[in-house]
Amino acid sequence: MPAYTLKINGQTQSVETDSQTPLLWVIREHLGLMGTKFGCGISQCGACTIHVDGHAMKACGLPISAMANGQEITTIEGLSKVSTHPLQQAWIEAQVPQCGYCQSGQIMQAATLLNTNPKPSREEILQHMRGNLCRCGTYMRIVKAIQLAAEAIQGKTSINEE
Repeated sequence: MPAYTLKINGQTQSVETDSQTPLLWVIREHLGLMGTKFGCGISQCGACTIHVDGHAMKACGLPISAMANGQEITTIEGLSKVSTHPLQQAWIEAQVPQCGYCQSGQIMQAATLLNTNPKPSREEILQHMRGNLCRCGTYMRIVKAIQLAAEAIQGKTSINEE
């Protein structure tokens, strides 16, 4: 089997696997990073959203062979090692999760929005997040959390401040 060297969450990792193995399975099964979830398996629900060179990508549809050029991969575990990223704190503050299954993908998708647009409008948030589905229907809370995180990033508020 071919060997691949990945830069994931700032660390270099090597794996041997078939070239068509989805990146999601490499992340979960080979590297033991279980925060990225399997949802639909056809890149439609967004539960497996990760960052590749800062862009939100669906890991279930990416073969490992597409990562052979040294791209920087970030999973939910790499967003913040101790869950202190403003989005993670806002998710807690807004009590977004119900079942929680899609939440890591939602947060990863939202992070790319705030990286490129630190002051998104409600419509921009809805547009950016439309490729990530939540079976529990927590969309209003997701929007609220993104708005809270945007305010915290801008220094307008401090999350968890009473």
